Amino acid sequence: MNHRPDLDLTLRLSASAADSRRGIVRAHPEVILALGMREWDAIEIVGARTTAAVVAKTGSRAPSGILVVDEVIAANCGLGEDARVTVRAARVTGAQSVEVQGLPPAGRGVAERVLRSALLGKVVRVGDSVTLLPRDLGPDFPTADTSRTLRNTMGVQWSTELLTVTATVPDGVVSVQPTTAVVATGASLPGSGATTTGPAAPAARAAAGSGAGAGTGVGAGTGTGVGAGYNAGMGTGVGATSGGGEQSSAGAAITAVSRDDLVGVVDQAEVLEQWLSLALDRAELLRTLGASPHLGVLVAGPPGVGKATLVRSVAGDRRLEVLDGPSVGSLDPAGRLEAVRAAAERARVNGGILLVTDVDALLPAQTEPVSTLVLDRLRSVVANPGSVLVATCVRPEDADARLRDPDVCDRVLDLPLPGSADRAALLEVLLRDVPTGELDLSAVADRTPGYVAGDLRALTREAALRAAGRAAGNSNGNGAGSGGGGVGVGEGREGSGSGSGSGEEGGGESHGRADSGPEAVTVRLEQDDLMGAIAVIRPLSRSGTEELSLGSITLDDVGDMEEVRQALTETVLWPLQHRESFERLGVQPPRGVLLYGPPGCGKTFVVRALAASGRLTVHMVKGAELMDKWVGSSEKAVRDLFRKARDSAPSLVFLDEIDALAPRRGQSGDSGVGDRVVAALLTELDGAEPLGDVVILGATNRPELIDPALLRPGRLEKLVFVPPPDAAARADILRAAGRNVPLAEGVDLVDLAGDLDGYSAADCAALLRESALTAMRRDIDAAEVTADDVARARRVVPPSLDPGQVESLRLYAERREN
Repeated sequence: MNHRPDLDLTLRLSASAADSRRGIVRAHPEVILALGMREWDAIEIVGARTTAAVVAKTGSRAPSGILVVDEVIAANCGLGEDARVTVRAARVTGAQSVEVQGLPPAGRGVAERVLRSALLGKVVRVGDSVTLLPRDLGPDFPTADTSRTLRNTMGVQWSTELLTVTATVPDGVVSVQPTTAVVATGASLPGSGATTTGPAAPAARAAAGSGAGAGTGVGAGTGTGVGAGYNAGMGTGVGATSGGGEQSSAGAAITAVSRDDLVGVVDQAEVLEQWLSLALDRAELLRTLGASPHLGVLVAGPPGVGKATLVRSVAGDRRLEVLDGPSVGSLDPAGRLEAVRAAAERARVNGGILLVTDVDALLPAQTEPVSTLVLDRLRSVVANPGSVLVATCVRPEDADARLRDPDVCDRVLDLPLPGSADRAALLEVLLRDVPTGELDLSAVADRTPGYVAGDLRALTREAALRAAGRAAGNSNGNGAGSGGGGVGVGEGREGSGSGSGSGEEGGGESHGRADSGPEAVTVRLEQDDLMGAIAVIRPLSRSGTEELSLGSITLDDVGDMEEVRQALTETVLWPLQHRESFERLGVQPPRGVLLYGPPGCGKTFVVRALAASGRLTVHMVKGAELMDKWVGSSEKAVRDLFRKARDSAPSLVFLDEIDALAPRRGQSGDSGVGDRVVAALLTELDGAEPLGDVVILGATNRPELIDPALLRPGRLEKLVFVPPPDAAARADILRAAGRNVPLAEGVDLVDLAGDLDGYSAADCAALLRESALTAMRRDIDAAEVTADDVARARRVVPPSLDPGQVESLRLYAERREN
């Protein structure tokens, strides 16, 4: 048998939209060659758990010691960025069948051929998370219409849905082939909190927990618990929850949440309860006062904030009819109208509440002929005594404007993003029934700005996977699973046995038992599991925008930029940390800052340190990325950018190379696109809608090209010059860049820094990187970098700073000061 070499690499998270969430990793061509592989082969990645992916090449100039992955594959490894993993060529076989779990209600009508097409060419193993984004890279696959079909069926969130691979035939690493049978099971994904109701529930409970193998599985939490033990085999147990609730017309079951668990939206729940009580329970009081008891409510808020959950909780014992907007909206016009007609008829005949989720998918802003008929059916619900209409959406403007007519939804209820205290309370609710160690949930809440309830649920699930992976690595026979809003915990023993399971409302539980072997291992979710999950779980409010990797560098590490650090602290951190001081003194905090200086002198580094210091969400735009030749598209991109920043506050909008984004108006030949973008930026900066806890940072090396209107007070009013590093600063930069570089005794970084006049911060880092490569060229097994290696590297990496440009920027700074 041929020996497969193993290599140790460092994980790096990729910001590439082309690769992200498609089951692809990238490695240096030399790494692929050393593993005896070809591009687009399957690679096995061993971290806290073992997973597999398709490997592609990075650029030849990329570091050879890294493995570029996305957040899904990092989660499958159970690790975060900068972690060390072992890679090898995977032994992969074509799958006869693959079973996945976790399709949302909107996706349960997706045909098997569409699911197979979405997974075609991907390599998976049991326990992996996968998305429905087709691979679309490497050898051609027949997936042309897959994305459009999934988008029409599941709505705009189709590409963010995560499925879990629960079974494969054969076992091990398999690839999805055109002949593979892809089966989506009806059970919800562990952690989703879905319930099993109706006639199918007894059968589900009877089948729960069956399976032969070694181990004991325990799943605790509200929802489905899954436990698995690994050794000579696998033992599984599934606990199905039971309880009340109404079945939606789309087939999705509804789980009611206690009113006490509606963290952060208690006031909104009381308002909705009052409206429902008057319209349904005390209609005669309104009639006495000459008012109609009809009620139509539009509940708006960020994705995942809990709009439908709020309605279901407030509905209580009232009858609730649910119409899933994305599912029904994906039907042809006749089918769409019939589904709405049937739901409206049931609501009118039986009374109660008709809940239309994501109504913008059913009635988009771009009106269609069938929309008028759909609205007529919804009006009939509002006009009928004893029935009310409640619809949810992310933004009311994305839905048909006629939905806001007085005879349809005449009231709007806005749900806010949870603040830090609310996030801590939500985590406490989600982890209420979970075995944990000492947890500082306030620290986790501070690290998760912009996270909503759905994001925090995904965070706890990822933390559970990490705890399970740690347990599996510590003892034979360990196993783990996850429960809705909670975590499943596994204990295992060697031997063989069978499992059985049962579940109770509020805390789904599954049990399996094996009889022989050493003592079991108890698993607890720890603080490190939650902190590690933050690096993997990206909230919905940040989707579609590039983000800076924060790491552990803060403003305290920016030692050579005292003026820059002080200016950013006053402008960005003080308004967030000392709001009461600004209110006490009666002043508005500064809105934005412009950093200007020569290229490569650390402007982006300073922004990363600033974001890490304030635990801010960073939305980054480079240069003219918002520019679009189509009329109105650029302005819409600007509005969407600032909307996402408001949704993820406290946040920072970083406009890199802002001179290309907002040039002086009237001086460009781009058919007015630049002028319209500047106008849109000005409107967002001091328009009618307040920015709240959103700060704007611009960076440029050509400040004189920026439109002057952006630089007046109330906009980017604080201009900060970022000078090139002096000798002392260059020494600090070299020490930081060479922290992991083994330097010989003859390499004196202080002396070297004094001899690097004209080198930027980026040049200094590049010099050490080239020195290490020079050492490798000298001897591939070199253990240290010598002074001779550094001298050779200096001939290859010259200084990049332009003295004329530096002097021009200094003069500009002096003119601004005077």
